[in-house]
Amino acid sequence: MGNEDRWISSDPRTKKLVIRFCVKGFSKQFFISTGLKDSKRNREITRSKRDAIANDIALGRFDPSLESYQFRATKVDTAALAIKKPALRCQLDLQQLWDKFTDFQSSQLEQTTILGRYRKTANIIRQSPTRNLNEAPKIRDWLLSNFSHFTVWSNLTDYNRCCKWACDSDLINYNPFERLQIQKPKIKFRDCKAFTLDQRDLIIEQFEQHPTHQHHAPLVKFLFLTGARPGEAFALTWGDISLDCRKISINKSQNFKGIKKGTKNGKERIFPVQEGSKLHRLLATIRPKNANPTELIFLSKTGKPINSDTFILFWKQDRTKSHGKVYRYLGVVMELATEGKVPYLKPYATRHTFATWAITSGLSVDKVANLIGDTVQTVLKYYCHPEIVDFECPDF
Repeated sequence: MGNEDRWISSDPRTKKLVIRFCVKGFSKQFFISTGLKDSKRNREITRSKRDAIANDIALGRFDPSLESYQFRATKVDTAALAIKKPALRCQLDLQQLWDKFTDFQSSQLEQTTILGRYRKTANIIRQSPTRNLNEAPKIRDWLLSNFSHFTVWSNLTDYNRCCKWACDSDLINYNPFERLQIQKPKIKFRDCKAFTLDQRDLIIEQFEQHPTHQHHAPLVKFLFLTGARPGEAFALTWGDISLDCRKISINKSQNFKGIKKGTKNGKERIFPVQEGSKLHRLLATIRPKNANPTELIFLSKTGKPINSDTFILFWKQDRTKSHGKVYRYLGVVMELATEGKVPYLKPYATRHTFATWAITSGLSVDKVANLIGDTVQTVLKYYCHPEIVDFECPDF
């Protein structure tokens, strides 16, 4: 589909969308004027027509006259659609259905998923000017006018799943969103970058010396030295660390509002700690004499659990509001980035940094995958960043 997007452009003279394309076996370029102004909604309509043409070409039934691809509506088509569409019988609106669907899913999904994605979808439904299922096209058009392509696709997918479940549960007699799906957006390559070792050490040093965020230096150092997911570090207790600080059991995660769950992929792992290593010295230094096995290792300055929301405050930026004014305070990494000393990367870059330099230092990819609790394929695709490592092509 990537190349097919090039078929669609905006005519510089009329500012309306046109479709231009070539077909193997025909010497001329084909041109279709849509008559539609360039807008998010109209591009979706144009993409649908483009896909229909591409399918006909692939199936060998392309109409070179272009008669069947023109942008015009007919009374026959409208009537045909009206006949196919049954009368929707439902006493519930979209929000009520979504609440019931969420309750159903709550017994099968992690609570973090319910409080995260499901709650976000519910919030958008509440903002919609209509929740009437008979006005599903209006709901879709409102989404297209007010949100990004990805958000629209995600919500329409959720509404479709919800209504499909409602049909199976005999709550409604047909799914009004089944035919209202849009093309899945291309997912941008994740922010997969790593720090150099000098940048890593500078960040750790800055945390250790910072007058406000010094307390969080051990957590940041731990993340850099283990490649653990932040949520896994937030959930670690002293019972997960062997008495000699030589083994770390990573078996749970804590991220959203202090809720504990399993690791991201459900796998438990043991992280071996080399005696006398930086990680070993760190754990031995911060371990209390009479450590409570159930006590969290990394806590906030006020003794509360840390989650991704609080972590970003001392990593990127904190802000407070007083007397109607908003005051912003740069976190340690953002402060260094502002000074041009390091690039600003998200907290997950600690994991990327560990994997990249572990492989560079000679560890095999399968061992690195085992240490960070992921697959070899994922490590090679997302966690290996040769662009930050100085190397030369061997002479062979």
